Amino acid sequence: MNGFMASTAPIRERAAGDLVAMLDEELFRALGEPARLEILRVLLAEGRSDLGAIAARVPQDVSGVSRHLAVLQANGIVRRERAGRRVFYEIDGPAVLARFESILGVLRRMVPVCCPGKGGAS
Repeated sequence: MNGFMASTAPIRERAAGDLVAMLDEELFRALGEPARLEILRVLLAEGRSDLGAIAARVPQDVSGVSRHLAVLQANGIVRRERAGRRVFYEIDGPAVLARFESILGVLRRMVPVCCPGKGGAS
């Protein structure tokens, strides 16, 4: 290993670990489930909706939709609001955008170190 490679090895190792940890984040696991993506599609198309309305639009029973919504809420993708006896869900756009901007910031810092591509670091 030449001197440059030896000096950058710890930085590359840390960058690689950070990148893998970020890609293995609960957010991506939550978004990787097809049933949750279908629920998000409904919320994107319909806007704020209650559990029954969402369940009527997807091939899941109400309890399954409820569990998926709980995962999406726990990961900051949707928010819920109680109105009397009904609970409404909607995508938390600003929170999702902030999460992805944070991820992009990490990627911007890592790419020159771990994977600069054909043209080198930019």
